[in-house]
Amino acid sequence: MQNKISPIISAVSNISKKSTNKIADIAEYKHYKKGELITLVGQKNNLEYFITDGICRSFLSTPDGEDITISFFMSNSIISPSTTRNKEGKSVINIQALTDVEVATIDATEFEKLMIEDLEIRDFGNSVLRNELMAKVQKEIALASLKGKDRLRLLRKNFPNIENQIPHADIASYLGITPISLSRLRTKS
Repeated sequence: MQNKISPIISAVSNISKKSTNKIADIAEYKHYKKGELITLVGQKNNLEYFITDGICRSFLSTPDGEDITISFFMSNSIISPSTTRNKEGKSVINIQALTDVEVATIDATEFEKLMIEDLEIRDFGNSVLRNELMAKVQKEIALASLKGKDRLRLLRKNFPNIENQIPHADIASYLGITPISLSRLRTKS
């Protein structure tokens, strides 16, 4: 199974096979069906997630019950690190499989131990955190400064072909527009 996680790691940081194997050795693989929740707000969670196949989203629900999509995670990517998704050991966001998904999970405490003892793994973990921060800042800037059509163009650049794979309501929510507005933008472009 290591060959499934190695490309994800090497896409983030160039670390040795020895260090990659340390991570792969503690990974466990899980499958989630389309629509299934991987994490739930308030649920105890101490895992790191590497998506080997499929698409997930992170989201929150408003007091009115409307779901707001925060991020998308595609095949061969890493879901937001545990330290950014949890508070006091409990999830602060929901993560849902938007397609059938396979993930490699790693106990976050075990991963932290690896980071302490292996400089390459520490650099990898820090790179994942930096990438997460940069993605969130770029999305905030886009939501604040771009028109709907430009947000859609950016989505297409960052998540190629996602429009053909997941519900458009989730895309509209991510872009901060209504599904009707998304439909109009898609027709024009």
